[in-house]
Amino acid sequence: MNTKTQAPVAALKPARTPVVKIFGVGSAGVAMLETLNGRDFAGAGFVAVNTDASSLADSSAPVKIQLETRLLRGLGTGGDPERGRAIAEEQFATLKTACEGAEVVFVVAGLGGGAGSGISPVLARAAKETGSLVLAFVTLPFACEGNRRQQQAQSGLDLLKSVADGVICLPCQKTFKLIDENTSVLDTFRITDGLLVESVRGVWRLLTRPGLIRIHFDDLCALVRDRHSESVFASVEATGPARAREIVEKLIAHPLLDEGRALAESEAVLVSLIGGKELTMAEVNRVMEQISRQCEHAQIIMGAAVDETLKGRLSVTIIASRQGPLPMDLPPLAPSGEAGEQVTARGVVARPGSRCVSSPAPLTSEQREQVLARNAGARARKSNPKMRQAQLQLAIISKGRFDKSEPTIHKGEDLDIPTYIRRGVALN
Repeated sequence: MNTKTQAPVAALKPARTPVVKIFGVGSAGVAMLETLNGRDFAGAGFVAVNTDASSLADSSAPVKIQLETRLLRGLGTGGDPERGRAIAEEQFATLKTACEGAEVVFVVAGLGGGAGSGISPVLARAAKETGSLVLAFVTLPFACEGNRRQQQAQSGLDLLKSVADGVICLPCQKTFKLIDENTSVLDTFRITDGLLVESVRGVWRLLTRPGLIRIHFDDLCALVRDRHSESVFASVEATGPARAREIVEKLIAHPLLDEGRALAESEAVLVSLIGGKELTMAEVNRVMEQISRQCEHAQIIMGAAVDETLKGRLSVTIIASRQGPLPMDLPPLAPSGEAGEQVTARGVVARPGSRCVSSPAPLTSEQREQVLARNAGARARKSNPKMRQAQLQLAIISKGRFDKSEPTIHKGEDLDIPTYIRRGVALN
């Protein structure tokens, strides 16, 4: 009787795990870092970055970077992204040193305030200069938080997209499709943070978990490096014999994917499938076939892994990216002036800028003579030389950290407005 010895199945060799550093920026980013800092992210380096000392004191991150100058006095950025960006520029070398040695840098932040919107783009640029692949995970504020935070968040998102290789963005307003009328404020923010954390976990698994079908780090770099795209994501799970079909239906109807429209508009898609030991190749093929139909023009990278703890369950995480704008430099900060101290590109000085536009620089004697000569010629050509003095239209601009302060009213007059303007006094 002939017997055949079956060759043993080769064990999966663990894939080379890239060096990953995860930065939590601002109060929201530092808070989300606490959720990430667990056994699921073993091997990752965690860094908390903020201007608020109390936020960093409560963080368990092994590395903490407090960006501080005499201007902030421990009070943070006052919700002003320009101040956050200026202090990050001032300590650019510190941020760049913190990114050294990482092959991948995750930037986790909530946009809309001063630290998240201001510091994140500068940190992303520092990481890019070290040669790291930079992926940002950010939230946008609820509509009820006001148009000021909405505008600051959008501006910060545009800057971040121009620097980072990819930005996974979660507009908090979309979570209203996932909650009901009785969901509390705390639970709503917990759900929002949990969704963003899940996207970080999904990318982490793609990079680090050995799988039956692996996504190599070089493949990921080739897909997203220098793409500067904005991405959407979704994570769904299903059980039972029809779980593959149910997974696809949930993905197409998912509110974070705009009911499937985001897939149709995508140019690059990452898909991670994880199931128990009973996961079949037919199920993997069925899911991927339907996803491919939804995003026909996209480049797709898929990974599949077996997790014995997911017995009877199938979990799919999908990240879809649309091409963003070409890279551009961060816009220059407002220069400092004698009339009102401003935030500079590499430093911060003591006071915010004036509420009024500063007067023009004085003319030199030569320039003054040229102006007088031109005025004399113009007067000679005019039929009516009579001149009237007009009132200067001084534009009121932002008051910086005093933007929300009440005006100083005395006897019906706003004392914050210069006297000669209030009383209509013409200047000679």
